[in-house]
Amino acid sequence: MRKFLAIAAASIGAVAAAAYAAGDAASSESAAREPLPPDTDWSKVDWKERLTAEQYRVTREAGTERPFDNAYWDNKQAGEYRCVGCDLPLYSSEAKYESGTGWPSFYKPVDPKAVSEHEDRGWFTTRTETRCARCDAHLGHVFEDGPEPTGLRYCMNSAALRFVQEPTEGGVEAKVESTR
Repeated sequence: MRKFLAIAAASIGAVAAAAYAAGDAASSESAAREPLPPDTDWSKVDWKERLTAEQYRVTREAGTERPFDNAYWDNKQAGEYRCVGCDLPLYSSEAKYESGTGWPSFYKPVDPKAVSEHEDRGWFTTRTETRCARCDAHLGHVFEDGPEPTGLRYCMNSAALRFVQEPTEGGVEAKVESTR
């Protein structure tokens, strides 16, 4: 009987994992859409249509993805990190560093006006939330324990970012990646 239950549980787990992967693959198609023009009325965008379920949960419901289990926490490629919602350039790989937290961390945005800061009183503490200044997507939080020259740690969710790799030598076009 125990062997039967173990096999049944493993089968159910495999089916659930396959369904999750299939749903995730299907939903990532919505994230692969062309960026909207910068003059878009961001308050009227159908975010559930444009984003994957995880991207929506993180950027529109102020969610947090799991550490060490996200697209960019250990990305070492040269390039630019843009808002997954509106494509605004937010961070450069030049300002990225290994914080040990399991999330992509930067010591500064590409432009201070690209990121807005808001008081966050959730999780029984007060933190500083960061959002995209253009489309108001939740990005993560900023802490005052980062490296020089700023002393700041912009701890971001990969699901809120889209990485655009710098062009390689020989004129090869930049590789654009999207999170799950």
